[in-house]
Order: sequence, then structure tokens, then C-alpha cells
Amino acid sequence: MTTAADTLARVTGALPGGGEERPGQVRMAEAVEAAITGRRHLVVQAGTGTGKSLAYLVPALTSGTTVVVATATKALQDQLASKDAPLVVEALGVPASVAVLKGRSNYVCRQKVAELDRRAELPLEGGAGRLGTQVARLVAWAGRTDVGDRDELDFTPDPRAWAAVSTTARECPGAFRCPSGHTCLAEAARQRAAAADVVVVNTHLYGAHLASGGAVLPPHDVVVFDEAHEVEEVMTTSLGVEITPGRFAVLATSTRGLLADRPGGADVVGDVAATAEAVAAALEPWAGKRLSGTSGTSGTSGTSGTSGTSGTSGTSGTSEDVGRVLDLARGRVSRLVDELRGAERDAAGADDAEGRARRDRALLAAGHLLEDLGRVAGASDDEVAWVDGAATSPVLRLSPIDVAPVLRERLFSHVTAVLTSATVPVGTIVRLGLPPETSDELDVGSPFDYRSHALLYVATALPDRRRPEAEPAIHDELEVLIRAAGGRTLALFTSWRAMTAAVEALRPRLDLPVLAQPDLPKAALVERFRTDETASLFATLGFWQGVDVPGRTLSLVTIDRIPFPRPDEPVLEARRERAGQRAFAEIDLPRAGTLLAQGAGRLVRTAEDRGVVAVLDRRLATATYRSTLLARVPPMRRTTDRDEVCAFLADLAGLADLAGLADLAGEDGEDGEDE
Repeated sequence: MTTAADTLARVTGALPGGGEERPGQVRMAEAVEAAITGRRHLVVQAGTGTGKSLAYLVPALTSGTTVVVATATKALQDQLASKDAPLVVEALGVPASVAVLKGRSNYVCRQKVAELDRRAELPLEGGAGRLGTQVARLVAWAGRTDVGDRDELDFTPDPRAWAAVSTTARECPGAFRCPSGHTCLAEAARQRAAAADVVVVNTHLYGAHLASGGAVLPPHDVVVFDEAHEVEEVMTTSLGVEITPGRFAVLATSTRGLLADRPGGADVVGDVAATAEAVAAALEPWAGKRLSGTSGTSGTSGTSGTSGTSGTSGTSGTSEDVGRVLDLARGRVSRLVDELRGAERDAAGADDAEGRARRDRALLAAGHLLEDLGRVAGASDDEVAWVDGAATSPVLRLSPIDVAPVLRERLFSHVTAVLTSATVPVGTIVRLGLPPETSDELDVGSPFDYRSHALLYVATALPDRRRPEAEPAIHDELEVLIRAAGGRTLALFTSWRAMTAAVEALRPRLDLPVLAQPDLPKAALVERFRTDETASLFATLGFWQGVDVPGRTLSLVTIDRIPFPRPDEPVLEARRERAGQRAFAEIDLPRAGTLLAQGAGRLVRTAEDRGVVAVLDRRLATATYRSTLLARVPPMRRTTDRDEVCAFLADLAGLADLAGLADLAGEDGEDGEDE
């Protein structure tokens, strides 16, 4: 009988150079195979270098079942579909197929393109200007593409230009009701997915599948969540509601022509358009804050655990104001639906396929908006309403406080789930609602020799972060470390303000390049850092994961402080209230530990990598909870001796002259103790 280990060996043997034996990868493949055949859920932590994608793809592609792989990043999605899965199929000679499926809005809509073409006009700036030019390019591309995926484009279209030639799940009537349904590219992608053995999607699309009651993805027996540490956050968003002023504005724009000839139709559309501004004005003062209730005059209870005063100091307006505006919005959108239904009856029997298609899209969009407004108005005690985004672009969200009940009911009772990550959060089984009696946990470690190759340095000599001299001392410490490393530093910060202050302080003092997050788009910035060994890259939370820079270019990762979540983050605030005295241990520590591990994990990406992770927060060595956090970080050799760190870094960088490095920070590094 062929085992998962035997099959995996055939695949890795087909790699360039014959691959290498990784015991952790074998253990994981065997565990995934056992989970699929035994219909048991599996949570597996597989450290960097394990090769976890092959460890789950091999049993998935040989299982004879339909498997969905959900990833958190586009890069991993592309790697699985274009590299890893084809490698397994070719090496094993199995008759298995792989398909990538994305959300409907990622594909060009041939019906909307046809409508633009027939009207011989572009909807943006009269066809002139940058947006009109982009729409023209998109229309031309739509005529020659066979897949219609936005990622095929050789330019990044403005969102407004792309919206002119694409549709969303909220407004698409489906292939049977669309005049262009027989040539629909999104439907073609769904058909390819339905015929595939392995379907690769992103985690957000899987969340949409659950939110829709299982209507988005083809039937499947197994789901693998790669980068499982992001599942809770993604599901919190996907299983909730999102209301933006833009939804009203787009709805008004799409219905203006449809109702122009109906008595009073223009007024109804105008009311919906005005609602966009009213909603924006009502939400603006609440950006980043929770709402105590949004029921307005309807008398519903709103969300639980929200006093109405949390984080509202200096806020103009009340949550009741938001509720009244949303009630007004429901009435206006409802009247718009009535007008569209009337137009539908008036057009009965008329051969106007284009008009029907536009009307169907508008009715669906309006219906979904009404449904979402109703959910917010009737929010339960298990949900929290809050306003996300900046004041200039507010988004009203309704999110479940706890995703476990929904996932237990809609996912884990129907499908076998494998969840894997290099850093699986503590308590994942409980937090996601996995049934403990049919779930297993496994940690296969990492093949890298962290103790020999890396140091974990905690700067205990730095002042307490609450003291005014702490920030200058951190800048001095960074200068010492970066000089010792000869650049080659990824400096991670927990806030935009801290990063900006460090860049402004150190650029004039260092004779080495300092790249900063605002300088370039992420991919271009990482590439520039990768190609300049003397450069340092200063960045915030978006760079704590998904950044892969192996080799000499990166020898030092600095972390400015323990990445505890913000105390006023609305969903976490609601979860803390539920957890009570257990909140710090159950909410804050696990999230901080996972993110700390993610940041530290940027350092060692291959078996040859060497370097230092420097945490510039003394609490990692002194606080009572330090052991919980340290257990999440790769098992590096630990030190609090800066001279040892500088010597180690300088040796890696090939710097012979260490004179004066330890003195660059003056006496700040020696006088920091305050406890």
C-alpha cells in the first residue's frame, strides 16, 4: 500500500536537485492524509521551511475527493495553481485537475461591455481623459480575452474604470437571466472549478461562500486553509455586513436612465443619490468607533455591550443620528425598488434584453442593500456595529463578535477542514468553533537550525516605553544595530507615527539607504530592498507577514514594541467585554504572540540564512507574560547583550572595524532601567 510519505518522496524527488528530506513535511502529509480519510479536522503548525503546500497538496490530489484550498494572499494562490499543484500532478501522473476561482468582480462582464459598445459612449468624462481612456482599453481587451481575469492586464485600472466593465455578486442576475450569460467569463471560471479536483480560492471568497449559504463554490469534501492565522479575522468580515455611501451613489447612477421616463422616477433616484451624502455625514464622526445602536426610530436594540460612550469623547452627533439616517435610507431604497418593479411591469412583453439586464442588476443591488440595512437595524446581541476607515471614506460594518457558532454550523459540520500556518494562534480550535471530539492538533516544527543561525535580542537597557526619553533611545539603538549590520535591516513598527518618527530621525544620521513604506508600492519597495544589501526598510503592520527576502540582503529584523492590539479596536473591544477578566490572556496575548512570531519569521527564510531579531521592548524579558510570547517565537538563541549582537551582525556583514559601534547611542543604552 502506497503511503503519503512514499507519494511525497516521489514528488520531492522530481524537484531540481532531487529535493531534500524534511521529516516535518512527511509528518504533515501523513496527518493530512489521515484527516481526509478519517474525516477528522486537523490544525497543523508547520514552521518556515517545512514545505507545507506540498504536504497538503499531495494527499489532496491523490484523495479522490474534491478539495478547496483557501489562501490569504494572491502570491500563494498563484504559486499553488501555477507551480506546486502542476508539479504534483506531473510527478505522480495522477488524472487530477486544478482550477483557480476568484470573486465575480475579478472578471470582466461581457454584458456591461456590450451595453457600453451599443451605446457607443463611455460613461466616464464623456470618453475623454484618463478614466475614459482606461475604459476604452478595457473594452478592447474584453473582446480578445478568453479568461477575463483582471490580473491578466498589463496595467492597474482605476477602480471606477474597472467598475464600468465588471459586476459584483450583489448585482449579477446569473447566467440564465443575463443576455450574455452564454458567454459569461465568470460563469466559465465557475464551470472550470466545478469540474476540478482541487479549487484554489482566497479565504475571503470562502467566507462569502459561507455567508451565502454555500452558493459560491462548487460542492467539496475538504477545505484546506493555508495561512490559518488569518481565518478568524477574514470570517469576521465576510460573515458581517458592509454599508458604504458609495453603494447608494452607484445604485442611483445605475437606475437614473432606467427611471428617467417614469413620473416621479427622477425624484426617487435623486433621493437615493442624496442619501449617499447623508450616510457619509452621519458616519464621519464615528470613524474607528463602535455604535451603541443603529435602529433609529425602529426601536430595535442595536448591539450588545456598547454603552454609546465608548471612544466617543469629542464626537459630534450620536449613534441615534446614524440610526435615523439608515431608517431614511431604507425607505428611499424601498421606494426605488417599487419604481423598478413598476418599470419592469411596464416593459412586460417588450423585447428589450439590455434594459431587462440593467434593471435586473439594479433590483439585485437594491435588494441586497435593503437586506443589509435591515440586518444592521435588527442587530443581535452577538454582533457589533462600528465604523471603519477614515472620516473621508467611512464604512459601516456589522460583525459577529464570535465566529465560532456560524463556522461550527455552516462549515465544520459539513466539510473536513485542514488549517495550517507557520504560526497557528493559541486556542484556534475553540475560537473557530472546531468540534474538539473530531479535531486534532499537530506541530511539526521547522527544519531550520535557529539556535545556531539566529539571535533573539531583547533591548532590556532601553527606557520604559511610557517615558519621554524612550523614543530617542530607540532611534539610537536602531542606529547602532543598523550600522553593525551594514544596512540589511527590516525595521518593523506597530504604528505609522512611530515609523515616520524613526525615518525622520535616522535618515540624516545614517550614511546607508533608508527605504520607507510610503516611498513605493509594496512589491516595488520589497524588490528594491532585495537588490540593495546596504539598504534598510522601515515599515508597519502590512510588512509583518508576506515579505520573503532570503539571503544576505536581510540579516536584521527589528520590532519596535510587542504588537498588542489597540485597546479601542471595536470588534476586539466587544470580545474583551465578553471575556471579562480572561480578556488579556484570551484576546490580547494570543494576537500579540502570533503577530510577534510573524514579524520574527521574516528573518530566516532558508537553511542558509543568518541574523538577528531585535525586539526594542524590555517587557519581552521582564513582564510576567513573557514566557507566553517567547514560546511563539522561533527557538533562537537569546541575549540581552548589545555588544554580542553587534559583533554577530558585523561578522555577518563582513565588517572588520567595530570600534565605536557600541558607543554611538551614548549613555542612553546604559541608563534605561526604571523598574
